[in-house]
Amino acid sequence: MSKKIAEAPLTYESAVSELEALVQQMETNQLPLELSLAAYKRGAELLKFCQQTLADVDQQVQILNDTHQLKPFSDQQ
Repeated sequence: MSKKIAEAPLTYESAVSELEALVQQMETNQLPLELSLAAYKRGAELLKFCQQTLADVDQQVQILNDTHQLKPFSDQQ
């Protein structure tokens, strides 16, 4: 059995889309056990990528808020 190296997703959106497809396949029992395990592993990788991407974006927003002293929209009225 050859192992395929999973590619890193190009974007957050592509990772979420692939993750949703994997979950759907697993929930509908469309995969044999061995492929379910591979899908689970891939899903864990995608989840980690998405969590890291969101953490990075959150950090950037925090920096912008601190640097530019931005206020929530509702406070500007």
